[in-house]
Amino acid sequence: MLRIHQAIQSGKFPNATALARDLEVCTKSIQRDLEFMRDRLELPIEYHPQRFGYHYTGEVTAFPTMHITEGELVALVIAEKALEQYRGTQFEKPLLSAIRKIEQSLPDTISLNLSDIEQTISFRTRAEPILNLEIFDALAKATAHRRQLELSYRKAGSAQSEARLVDPYHLANINGEWYLFAFDHTRKDIRTFVPARVHAVKPTGKTFPRPEKFSLEKRLRDSFGVHSGQGEYDVVLRFNARAADLIREKKWHESQQLRELKGGRVELRFKLSSLVEIERWVLSWGGDAAVLKPRELAEAVKLAAQKILRDRRI
Repeated sequence: MLRIHQAIQSGKFPNATALARDLEVCTKSIQRDLEFMRDRLELPIEYHPQRFGYHYTGEVTAFPTMHITEGELVALVIAEKALEQYRGTQFEKPLLSAIRKIEQSLPDTISLNLSDIEQTISFRTRAEPILNLEIFDALAKATAHRRQLELSYRKAGSAQSEARLVDPYHLANINGEWYLFAFDHTRKDIRTFVPARVHAVKPTGKTFPRPEKFSLEKRLRDSFGVHSGQGEYDVVLRFNARAADLIREKKWHESQQLRELKGGRVELRFKLSSLVEIERWVLSWGGDAAVLKPRELAEAVKLAAQKILRDRRI
């Protein structure tokens, strides 16, 4: 529409056919844009029958643009930086397209040096997921269009793949990792799949209704990551002064309660449905963390630490 505006304002009386040819779109798209500009943006556009083209019947000093604050503009640049994690996926093109459209509607002059932000803000991922983009694209499209799939899937630690008939409900990026939440027809329950372990995807030709009661937020409410269990655990951890600042600086879980202790130490409490992921997280802190509750988590961490020291053949 900005290009259409520029063409009309040039005084050359462009028609829909010429505009469609120049912009490489169909004439119906041009006509829809012209109607939007006239009816929604209230631009004084009229067709001149003698000149066989469009013109403005009143003064138009500039194309209507959005009002944006400096803070919003900074947020926009940061968002574009954050897109680095989607490079190569099917999300890259539409996300960049949306950002470009927003950028093109900004005022011609702004009181902010964007190059400064470009050079001073960046995003880095410690471990980038390795994805087969064709498979990931097939999963994303099937999820969006509610198409049933047959997956060739390898579980963690298994040498062989197995067939899984699934209804894909939701694709989520959680802590930098992609997960597919789908109804597994063999297990008769919702299961979590890692797209990197999907070796092949085959549509069955069937569609499915996504259950209204399905909510990823509710499903993961009591998990520490993506692993949902059936238990109820009160987890109490203690961190020494060296790790305390790092603990204070983040919200690790919705249920967390932080208590300050003497000597700069902190105590962290959670309510979780599974101990699988919290065990790995505690181990990542080494000797800076101690498990006070529950007993089974303390034992699991102790056994894992002993195995690390004992088994050097891995």
